Formats: sequence, C-alpha cells, structure tokens
Amino acid sequence: MTKRALITGVSGQDGAYLSRLLLEKGYEVFGLDLSTDAKACWRLHYLGIFDKINLIEADMADSEALLGVVRHSSPDEIYNLAAHSAPGSSFQYPVECGEITGLGLARILEAARQVSPHSRIFQASTRDLFGSGDGGAYNEDRTFRPSNPYAAAKLYAHWMARIYRDSYGMYICNGIMFNHESPLRGIGFVTRKITDAAARISLGKENRLALGNMNAKIDWGYAPEYMLAAWQMLQQGAPDDYVIATGETHSVEEFARRAFQTVGLNWSDYVESDAGLLRPSDIVLQQGDFSKAKARLGWQPQVKFDRLVEIMVEEDLSRWKRHLKGERFPWDLG
Repeated sequence: MTKRALITGVSGQDGAYLSRLLLEKGYEVFGLDLSTDAKACWRLHYLGIFDKINLIEADMADSEALLGVVRHSSPDEIYNLAAHSAPGSSFQYPVECGEITGLGLARILEAARQVSPHSRIFQASTRDLFGSGDGGAYNEDRTFRPSNPYAAAKLYAHWMARIYRDSYGMYICNGIMFNHESPLRGIGFVTRKITDAAARISLGKENRLALGNMNAKIDWGYAPEYMLAAWQMLQQGAPDDYVIATGETHSVEEFARRAFQTVGLNWSDYVESDAGLLRPSDIVLQQGDFSKAKARLGWQPQVKFDRLVEIMVEEDLSRWKRHLKGERFPWDLG
C-alpha cells in the first residue's frame, strides 16, 4: 500500500527536498503552506516536482483548517517544517513567530490526536534551543537556553511534542537540526547571501558584500542529507529525539573566504563588516554531536564544509549565467 505523507511548510528549502525524497520512495505527498502560488513554490518548480504534490493552502494559526487537512490527507507520516525560520527577524515579529513556530505544532498534534493518532510525526527542532554556545559539543542531553523569540517558540513546540508522545503514546520525534544549507536556501540567510554575492561579483554585477558577525562559528550541513535523517527517524521501532549535525564548526569568515575562492577571488577585497547587521543576540560557537543518530539511525553527514560551499556557489553562478543569457526559470532572484 502506498504511504501518505503530510508536509507543512512544503514550499521551503526543507519541504522541497523532503518532498523529492518521499516521492522517490513512492509516497503520495500532501504539501501544506500559506500560499501555493508559483512564486511561493519556486523551489518545487525548480526541482521539477510541483505537479507531483497534492498542494493545500492553509494557515498554521487555523486549528479547524488544520484538522480538516489532517482528516483529508489521512497521513501515515506528518513532517512539521512550518516556521518563521529566521531567528533575527523573530525579534521584529515575536507574537507571529510564536503563533506559527510554537502553537502551529500544538495544533497539528491535536488534529492528529483527534483524527489520525496512528500518524508518525516529525517536528523540526533547532540548535537555537541551546542558545549562543560555549564551545562544547551539543547532544540531546544538553540544557536548553533559547536566546531569541524563534528559539523560545521552537522550545515550546519541542516540549509539546514530548508531552504528546508521553501522554498519548503517539509516535513523535524531534529532530534537533543544526544549520543546514543548500542552493535552495532563502536569499535572506547569510550562506545564500554570501554565495549569491560571490557569483554576482565574479560576473561584474556587484562589487561589495556587507556582513554582520563574521566571527560566529556554525555547524553547517547539507539540507538534503538532513531530510533523509528526518525520514529515518520515523522508520524506527520507537520514537525518540536526535541531534542532526556535522560535528564541525566554521566561521562566517571562513564561509565567505571559501565562497570567493570558488570563483577565483580574494574575499577580503570585497567583504566588509557592518555593525548594523548584528543581531540583539547571536550564536558565538556551536557544534553538534550526532553520535546518537549515527548509532541508532545509521546516519552521518557525507557532504563536508568545502564541498557544501562549492555546491552553493556553483549553482548561484550557473543561475546568474543562465539569467544573463535570457533564460527564464523559477528562482529567488537576488
């Protein structure tokens, strides 16, 4: 029998890669998002899977709508990826962030409890739960110290997932995912901001790139591999929570240096620091410990830092070259 999966936040980076993975595995995929128009779903078009997904427009703040979606899709698996996913902007919209990122998961859990208690549920948790970091390796047992509204909302969702798992015997997993990047990352994130700028500067379309905290050291992985881990979590005999990371840290400066090297340029000739881009609180140093996922899921990262940066720069460079030749294709034009 064909498995059915419901993915919230389907138009995002993770939703697109997860959709492709599940389609390749023979699933019928239902994708939920606030908007399913062509612009919002450019990633699904870019991967060539837009027409293969049962798209549903619904608001994560609407309990009745979500109940209807779960009833209609009758999913074997639910992947909750919907969120206001930029920690920095969550300071500007803390209430909206809480509604979608935190309470949105509670609404999904309650809908599943009422009409689809057999569904296995994945909650996309985040390394932001741990706060700014102290240089140590973070595993599932480390203390949570959220330092922004996004992380606080994610912490609420994380604990609600555990409460529903313990109280109702539902199969629910939290994936505590450290930063994961790809060519489908939104242009507002620092990694895509860097790779897009490197591509444009190499083609003579720009000459400067301004960045905020270039000393922050981040554990960066490759998004498609992290979505494989999410799927693997729901295939186990019992639910649990897992840290998904690479176990390596690299600074924003290192990311910029490697990106500009990929296009044959010296990053220091083009990159400048802008204090106006600093967040009220920021990550200082965080490194994930994925040993539990390796031992129980058989998962470990394959794409390492240098190759990740190359993949992203090469794709942005290809996009700009295609664009300059007059080719039209779905893309978040920077």
